[in-house]
Amino acid sequence: MKLYLPIIIALATFFCSFSKMVEAGHLDSIRTANLLRVCHWPAYYGISFVNNKSGELEGIDIDLARELANDLEVSLEFVQTSFATFIEDIKEDKCDIAMFGVAITGQRAEHLDFSKPYLKSDIYAVTTKAHPTIKSWKDLDQEGHIIVVQKGTWMEDAAVAFQHASILSVVKFQQREKEVRSGRADAFLTDYPYGTKILNTYDWARLLAPTESVYEMNYAYAVNKGDAEWLFVVNNFVTRIKIDGRLKKYAEKNGLLPIAYLE
Repeated sequence: MKLYLPIIIALATFFCSFSKMVEAGHLDSIRTANLLRVCHWPAYYGISFVNNKSGELEGIDIDLARELANDLEVSLEFVQTSFATFIEDIKEDKCDIAMFGVAITGQRAEHLDFSKPYLKSDIYAVTTKAHPTIKSWKDLDQEGHIIVVQKGTWMEDAAVAFQHASILSVVKFQQREKEVRSGRADAFLTDYPYGTKILNTYDWARLLAPTESVYEMNYAYAVNKGDAEWLFVVNNFVTRIKIDGRLKKYAEKNGLLPIAYLE
């Protein structure tokens, strides 16, 4: 499939010139600098995270970022960001693309363009095994319960499904876990990848799945809005990894096969 990349890039260049949507895009900058800059969040288990033992970045999007750079035949640089700041980081040209399981939301789509989706997840909740009143999903939305969400994530939007519990947004890394484990909060909302990490990390945690779909989201790669040429190339990359087996390979490697789009 790599043999077709020059053709794809040539088509992207033509498409961009024809549409006149942008004057100069990230693909030109990547070629000129011989460098692909990828924004990532280093605390997203299975997606993009720092292995505490090795100190190395791991996850499906770390693997696929390397594949994208290899396909483009350029060097790769990881740029640390967060869900609260990555939109501005892309707008301010700190990176060429966000590759860390970014859910497609209406608010984000106002500022960024998204590739075709490659993962999907519904919402999950984490509470303690010893919690006195929360034993299943239906117990969450009760008066007096405090549900924590990470600021800037789609869990903030999903929290509207809770009509009786109070919602607390937090910013700091691992603050959700600390609030729940300490008893200051009753549960926190998360997705399949991070929920899996919690179960593998903490013996006090219980993962609750909804009995029916609550707020399923598609995950994709995000680029600066209006850069049609670069988005065309990224979309072709997503298509190729689905066809040639790389998405399946890295989804299986990182424990995410159940939520991968294997078209």
